[in-house]
Amino acid sequence: MSTPFYVSPQQAMADRAEYARKGIARGRSVVVLQYTDGILFVAENPSRALHKVSEIYDRIAFAAVGKYNEFENLRIGGVRYADLRGYTYDRDDVTARGLANVYAQTLGTIFSSVGEKPYEVELIVAEVGAAPEDDQIYRLPHDGSIVDEHGAVAVGGNSDQIGTYLDQRHRDDMTLAQALKLAVDSLGRDNNGGERRLTAEQLEVAVLDRTRPQQRKFRRVLGGALTRLLESGAAEAPASQDAGADEDSTEQE
Repeated sequence: MSTPFYVSPQQAMADRAEYARKGIARGRSVVVLQYTDGILFVAENPSRALHKVSEIYDRIAFAAVGKYNEFENLRIGGVRYADLRGYTYDRDDVTARGLANVYAQTLGTIFSSVGEKPYEVELIVAEVGAAPEDDQIYRLPHDGSIVDEHGAVAVGGNSDQIGTYLDQRHRDDMTLAQALKLAVDSLGRDNNGGERRLTAEQLEVAVLDRTRPQQRKFRRVLGGALTRLLESGAAEAPASQDAGADEDSTEQE
């Protein structure tokens, strides 16, 4: 009888984490950032059938990168959790924090299980509040940990480089057009420092708009509305680009 190979628990977890990270990095990035009137979601996604950004409940939305079948199962489970909790208790009892905790337990259990591979997904759960300071954004990596984010966050692809670009340029008082322009510019940057021009057909855009009179704050930005918003952002860009150039020159000095 042959003796099985021994792998330490630390090495096994490290191998599973590396496997999941490589799968997530192969996907196109998603950017989520706050602006004056809500939270903006922008994904590089030419498909109109397979969404990376979706509504979960009244004030809550979901974004994901990685394997579609895996994060779609999580999205459906989140919708069921929210509907059941809102029906059993009260609609205000459905929160992004509660949903993030549910996702964290699911991802953590799958990651630590030896019977199945870890999920190759990274999630963002966001909730828009009555005021900007009440907004909530949570990032959930493959291992089920929860990271409380503020301002702007990127997941998937070259998320580290995109995140650095966003942190240097994001402002809390940005308009929707300015925020969209920043998000698209960040998604167009590659690992080699080059830039790509992304068109409306390559983007999936949605917002949680706190100014909507309806109870449901989620809406998609599509077609002509998206094109006009991109053009508006480009028209407002020169001032912000000059500010960014000043920051770069200051850093070099």
